[in-house]
Amino acid sequence: MRQVERRAADRTETPRKLWYAAYGSNVHPERLRAYLAGGRPQGASRWYPGCRDRTMPAESVPVELPGVLYFATTSPVWGGGRAFYDPAADGRTLAVAHLVTAGQFSDIAAQEMYRDPGTDLDLSHVLARGRDRIGAGRYETLVYAGELAGRPVLTCTAPWRVGEVPHLPPAAAYLRFLATGLLAAGRGWSAAAVAEYLAGSPGAERQWSAADVLQLME
Repeated sequence: MRQVERRAADRTETPRKLWYAAYGSNVHPERLRAYLAGGRPQGASRWYPGCRDRTMPAESVPVELPGVLYFATTSPVWGGGRAFYDPAADGRTLAVAHLVTAGQFSDIAAQEMYRDPGTDLDLSHVLARGRDRIGAGRYETLVYAGELAGRPVLTCTAPWRVGEVPHLPPAAAYLRFLATGLLAAGRGWSAAAVAEYLAGSPGAERQWSAADVLQLME
């Protein structure tokens, strides 16, 4: 597993390539492929248009981010709660960092925000300040999580904190994508560690046990 270096956000230029830290269903390669190349992943109800650049990531590695994963609001794609990330909370978040272009990150973020891809985001603010709220929507807050191999690690989440919104258990199909995607990332975590992590996340613990998650992964 690679380590994200915690550094102050003080970049002045947007690099051509960066790490997109996926902590939700985009940890799974099939789900990410739909965001990049277009399509509908198994178990989802939504068709994704894809990115302008449909190339798969040059590299995808398991990482741990400071902060907490939690489930809230209702996903129109999966049903049940969606995964969100609170970088300011105490804890750790298991993620997969995908090495993509800045344009690909913009198009992935647009699809997360239910917008049409095709417009480059201004990443200068999040790279300089560590956080940039570009809208009030569920995934319209950009977060700089640190650096990996000299490149910035970015993701997107909701503007609220983990304790500021009611939690909601995730659907089985969604949780299966998270669990199997984290395992597919390579030498990061064991199946038991992934199951315990997901079952213990705020929102999931109301319905899912580690044994339940392990069964979903079979």
